[in-house]
Amino acid sequence: MATRQVLDKLLALHAAQGGRAMQLESVGGVDAAKRVQAGEAFDIVFLASDAIDKLVAAGHLDATSKVNLADSGVAMAVRAGAPKPDIATAEAVRAAVLAASSLSYSTGPSGVALAKLFEQWGIAEEIKDRIVTAPPGVPVGSLVAKGEVELGFQQLSELIHLQGIELLGNLPDAIQITTTFSAAIGTASMHKAEARALLAFLTSDLAATAIRRQGMEPAGH
Repeated sequence: MATRQVLDKLLALHAAQGGRAMQLESVGGVDAAKRVQAGEAFDIVFLASDAIDKLVAAGHLDATSKVNLADSGVAMAVRAGAPKPDIATAEAVRAAVLAASSLSYSTGPSGVALAKLFEQWGIAEEIKDRIVTAPPGVPVGSLVAKGEVELGFQQLSELIHLQGIELLGNLPDAIQITTTFSAAIGTASMHKAEARALLAFLTSDLAATAIRRQGMEPAGH
């Protein structure tokens, strides 16, 4: 879901440059991987890099086609109009987490990394009953906007254009969690030439500019 907005923009740009128009379906990463594992055929799959690697190893995706698309960091948000806690340092983030009545984060790689961070800080047990798990495909930011969650952690790309929230900013560098999103062509694809053309476009300077506008960095930059 973190790549939904940027992929919408990139596919439109690709088509405007004369590329073939493509249909994009965005679902939660866990569900997307399950559908590919179940044998559903897709021309291109976009997921976190480690998830792509697992699908390559299982024979569902072409290893030679893999490209890294974007590096995405985690940001924090509260509901619009709510007090804005300090998150300038790791210690400040820890204090904000302990002070929050409820918090939510993704079920994807960044959420797994956050859970480990809370364990390292020794606060996982203390806050476990305050954690609200967003249903698959439901952005954490939307729970924050509705007032269902006081403090939300999510990819910046998923928070940057959302109404009803106050963006606190990225996690401090010392605890930032960066996810690399990648793409690869399905082994059963019937449109491999067109798929390779799109993947080549995604590494272009034009694509890099669009990626940055959506709160991400082109992979490797």
